Amino acid sequence: MPEAWRDSEPGVRLDAKLAALARSQQAVCSLAQCASLGLGARAVQKRAASGRLHRIHRGVYSLVPKELLTRDGLFMAAVLACGPHAVLSHQSAAVLHGLVPASPVHVIAPGKRLVDSVTVHRSTTLTARDTTRVRGIPCTTVARTLLDLGDDLNAAQHDRVLNRAEAQGRLSLRALDDQLARNGARSAAHRLRARLAVYRPGQAPTESPLEDDFLALIRAHHLPEPDRQVVLDLEDGERPIRVDFMWREAMVVIETDGHEHHGTRRAFRDDRRRDQRLARARWRHARVTWEQVHDEPVSVVGLVVDLLAA
Repeated sequence: MPEAWRDSEPGVRLDAKLAALARSQQAVCSLAQCASLGLGARAVQKRAASGRLHRIHRGVYSLVPKELLTRDGLFMAAVLACGPHAVLSHQSAAVLHGLVPASPVHVIAPGKRLVDSVTVHRSTTLTARDTTRVRGIPCTTVARTLLDLGDDLNAAQHDRVLNRAEAQGRLSLRALDDQLARNGARSAAHRLRARLAVYRPGQAPTESPLEDDFLALIRAHHLPEPDRQVVLDLEDGERPIRVDFMWREAMVVIETDGHEHHGTRRAFRDDRRRDQRLARARWRHARVTWEQVHDEPVSVVGLVVDLLAA
């Protein structure tokens, strides 16, 4: 075996171990993990200088430049940068669990470490049973995440996340009760209790901020809770339709019209056809817009009251 190859062989083996470690955790690794493989700080710096590693945070490196890291890679890098026992949390954990589409990076970590572009939270109640791993990334469980979201989300947003968790079959009221019992003094716990007081399991999730706001308006005025996103068979020989909100007993339907979904010529035509079918089937119905819900909420509530009482 050539002498040059023999000399480089230990380094080749170290690089292979490093690559395997990084692949198992979204292409990133910490300086402490490198040391456990036998790769000292100077060796890591040499690899970073030559472009074989890329610094993401202090003490955290990647196999690829930061701009090529996936969202999960950035999440994992943030957790590693916050030290041992850190976990992804709040809205970031909700992203990982598939409950919200996007978020800044939030981590719960012991100590007082500051990390660029990462919001670091402290917790005296977080235990091992409140944590899990998703795609190899340490994060809070769904129940703990739903509690923590009370720190960040308004009532309508919080309701929507609860609805999504329920629709995915991942909402455990027993686990939420456990979180509330152990975190009762937190303002987030008070907000979660308020959401659960009006929450109805089994409902389909709302599908837009306008629907969130309409539902919040109904609840704020203590009107009967409507069913949401219901497939309704009008028994007229045509295909069933899906309606945004329905009070079945009162035979009332409300549709929330956002311009992005109802502003085209075809949508205009289809909406009128639906309205005609509802009227012929003797359903009382109305459409409300974003402007009405936000600028004329009293009028919208009065409309619903009148329809329910008719």
